[in-house]
Amino acid sequence: MDHECNLTVRSYECDSYGHVNNAIYLNYLEFARHSYLHDNGISVGELRASGHGLLVARIDIQYRRPAYTDDRLVIRTRAVRKMRIGGVLEQTVLRGEEVVATAQVTWVCVDGRGRPARLPPAFEREGFNP
Repeated sequence: MDHECNLTVRSYECDSYGHVNNAIYLNYLEFARHSYLHDNGISVGELRASGHGLLVARIDIQYRRPAYTDDRLVIRTRAVRKMRIGGVLEQTVLRGEEVVATAQVTWVCVDGRGRPARLPPAFEREGFNP
């Protein structure tokens, strides 16, 4: 199941070359992942209150095309792998039909001490399965 999140590039996210700074894409991807969680019934606050957290273990980004101020972007997120303690998401940043960037994000669930933990039952939903 693909999840879509929309955003518009703001001028302060651009570097001296006039395009979105590469580090800003981390923010875009995280914003989209939070939207993905929310739309799949996961509240980060409730997750934290239950003694769990989600951490990014790895991000592999490939930049394909520059994005500019006022560009309207769509970030598509989908699960490509699910494990006992986390998974892998594929995220694609699009401007119209043009791919701006792609990313593979490995994430893990942790307990209150920051140790790897089994996924809570809330993750037994279709949106989290590849």
